[in-house]
Amino acid sequence: MITRRAALSGLVALPLIPSVTGERLVPWETRLILAARRQIGVTVSYDPAYVSLDYPNGDVPREQGVCTDVVIRAYRDAFDFDLQSAVHEDMKAAFSVYPKTWGLTRTDRNIDHRRVPNLETYFRRHGEALPTPASLTDWQPGDLYTMRLNGNLPHIGIVSDRVTAMGHHYVLHNIGAGTAEDDILGLFDEERRFRFEPPGV
Repeated sequence: MITRRAALSGLVALPLIPSVTGERLVPWETRLILAARRQIGVTVSYDPAYVSLDYPNGDVPREQGVCTDVVIRAYRDAFDFDLQSAVHEDMKAAFSVYPKTWGLTRTDRNIDHRRVPNLETYFRRHGEALPTPASLTDWQPGDLYTMRLNGNLPHIGIVSDRVTAMGHHYVLHNIGAGTAEDDILGLFDEERRFRFEPPGV
């Protein structure tokens, strides 16, 4: 029997949804999901290399990126909300509360926002850190999903509004082969749930 974990690498990206008119009338969660889904077929590789970025609104070429870039681009495209500058300013204001995993002694606007533990800290401070649902079907569209691959490698994605045959949601993310919409909830260690509605939405 093929397990969900084994089948993950063979999943085909789901088709794009047409653009929505009257965006302000659309729930913010839907706008976030649509912005992430539009990255499917555009971001086609995974590249974790350190890159010097413009500031604000810096980005690597759209055809490449990591898991955090899916989230960063979705918030930027859907709401014109720049997580690069938001995380950078928050880290400058409260550097001591952010993880020291990388031995940093000061902020680095090229990479800080592209690290999952930093995004978790930002969302905890400015959004909501919610209990991990007891049931897979209790995850909600627009939730920010994080986990630790193999127990230590942080990963992040956006919970989709599309559901599997078993009734739980897919996740939009980049786990190694570009942006995709996959069935991964419940498969990994230390799964965590956040929500972040940008100001002014």
